[in-house]
Amino acid sequence: MQYRTIGQQTVSAIGLGGMPMSIEDRPDRARSVAAIHASLDAGVTLIDTADAYALGASDVGHGEALLARALRSYGGDVSEVVVATKGGHTREPDGAWTLDGRPEHLREAARASLRRLGTDAIGLYQFHRPDPDVPIEESVGALRELLDDGIIRMAGVSNFDADQIRATVEIVGDGFVSVQNEFSPRFRSSEGELELCGELGLAFLPWSPLGGISSAGELGDRHGAFAEIAADHGASPQQVCLAWMLAKGPHVLPIPGSSRPETIRASAAAAELELSDEELARLDAPTAG
Repeated sequence: MQYRTIGQQTVSAIGLGGMPMSIEDRPDRARSVAAIHASLDAGVTLIDTADAYALGASDVGHGEALLARALRSYGGDVSEVVVATKGGHTREPDGAWTLDGRPEHLREAARASLRRLGTDAIGLYQFHRPDPDVPIEESVGALRELLDDGIIRMAGVSNFDADQIRATVEIVGDGFVSVQNEFSPRFRSSEGELELCGELGLAFLPWSPLGGISSAGELGDRHGAFAEIAADHGASPQQVCLAWMLAKGPHVLPIPGSSRPETIRASAAAAELELSDEELARLDAPTAG
């Protein structure tokens, strides 16, 4: 496993995205706990979840409670694990996803997340998605308050554009350490934000990093380069995808979602895969993704 930094904290270069363990079609708890334990065994020390990773309003916090249970039951040392969670998305009783970026909601949600996680402070707390009804300045101002109150150790944002990222730097200051945006072979429009994060010294956490590459390894014509290069390395297209992302800069830490021990082990192993400059150029080409 490679290791990189978020703020001043060293974490694994590849994290674990916990969303599949808590939303629709989620597996039973035993398999999810086994997947989390397998990630820890593989050297993963960054695990991402959210209070909205649940089936609906009555289930809010499922992902956080599940992760807390898995960490407590793990037989090894978890003191270096950074738990990243998010607030600002909400779930309706029927399961619909809604937004609430009000500062008072974020302050309350963060404290509820802290109780579910059962720690002294949340390692990384991220504003999940901008709320068009609330000025960004008000929402991220709540992150600054949570830092000052010691509820969270580091602050991040998710699904932000470049202007919103710059505004957050001005408001939150040094406590602002990361941006989590969608980025994958299928979705590359956030590459500008990825590059901006490198310039500003922020970690960039691609969510849904394997988009465009199915779990079965099936690729369309536009993704053929990932399969071809994978065959040359005796690896999977998914592993090549993660290695390609890691090569984009030392500030990039993909968080592939998983609910199976075998898939997170395979993802973690991608940190060992080195791609040549020629291979990276092929994968960067628009026709590759």
